[in-house]
Amino acid sequence: MEFGLSEDQKLLQESVRGTLEKVSPLERVRAAAEKGETEAADIAQALADLGVFGMMVPERHGGMGMALLDAALVAEMLGRHVAPAGFIATAVMAPLAIAGAGSEAQQEKWLPKLASGEAKAGVAIAEAASGAREGAGVTASGGKLNGKSLFALEAENADIIVVADKAGALHLVSGDAKGLTRIQLTSIDLTRGLTELQFDNVEAEALSSGDAAATLRRMVDAGRVMLAADTLGAGWMMIEKAVAYAGERKQFNRVIGSFQAVKHMCAEMAAELEPCRSLIWYAAHAFDAMPEEAGLMAAHAKAHTAEMGRFVARTATEVHGGMGFTDLLGLHYWFKRIGLDRQLLGSPERLRHEAAVLQGWAAAD
Repeated sequence: MEFGLSEDQKLLQESVRGTLEKVSPLERVRAAAEKGETEAADIAQALADLGVFGMMVPERHGGMGMALLDAALVAEMLGRHVAPAGFIATAVMAPLAIAGAGSEAQQEKWLPKLASGEAKAGVAIAEAASGAREGAGVTASGGKLNGKSLFALEAENADIIVVADKAGALHLVSGDAKGLTRIQLTSIDLTRGLTELQFDNVEAEALSSGDAAATLRRMVDAGRVMLAADTLGAGWMMIEKAVAYAGERKQFNRVIGSFQAVKHMCAEMAAELEPCRSLIWYAAHAFDAMPEEAGLMAAHAKAHTAEMGRFVARTATEVHGGMGFTDLLGLHYWFKRIGLDRQLLGSPERLRHEAAVLQGWAAAD
């Protein structure tokens, strides 16, 4: 069996890459980070012009109805350019939630707006994906939400937010709902926004027209594959930067890339990270074609890519020597992006446990 990208998929990825090279160079990323701008309007508009926000929206609602693999190719490019722009929540997880569990009226109201980029969406499902934390969790009663959700993705300026409660039900909350408090959290990665949401009798619309539990699982699986792809893109950029630096930096009148130890470091990074590509592609393929394998493969893909990403981030920084830690080179933006990707929607340790449970090797928590 041969498995590779179609010509259309290659063209899609190259189009996104070319656009991001223009609108999200390191100088733009640095400027956004210094201003605390995790949603750069110009970058988001460029992505909207490409149509990427409609990738996972069904065609009947103005989207393209594409596969998760297509979205993973975009996520890889966003990680490669550490773009300060929302995608995982707005373009992937929220459309899946609304299309999978929303009523016809909810779909008609929001999916076309998400597809066009007119509306932004956040997701607050960290407790369902990463485990409960003390003091966190949302309860639903009588159409009102109470409690707190941590590490909501792309929710700081969202028009709507998909929220999972403690029972696993999904709700749609307006970004300007009365009683909703949004607190922007500070993380190591200044290119991605994380928000604490506090609910005080906040009105919410239940997403209950489909199987909410199954939809929540699909949201988590899709988000994990996107984060793995993001790490893949960031990791390969770090490898390329390390190789380029090794070909320029001289010691003892020789470029350091000619030293066997440095060659081995660069080769090992590539050898460890590249197999993650096929793992991510397979996980994305399974999401649409083999749903019975989707959860297991998403867990494997994110856990393994997170481990290899951390190895690459450390090693690429070491190839740069002391310069690797400076803001001048900006290598830390990719380093920190990989670090946050590792923890969002489940750490490698948690995901390996989930994989063991799915295969009957361990008892569920």
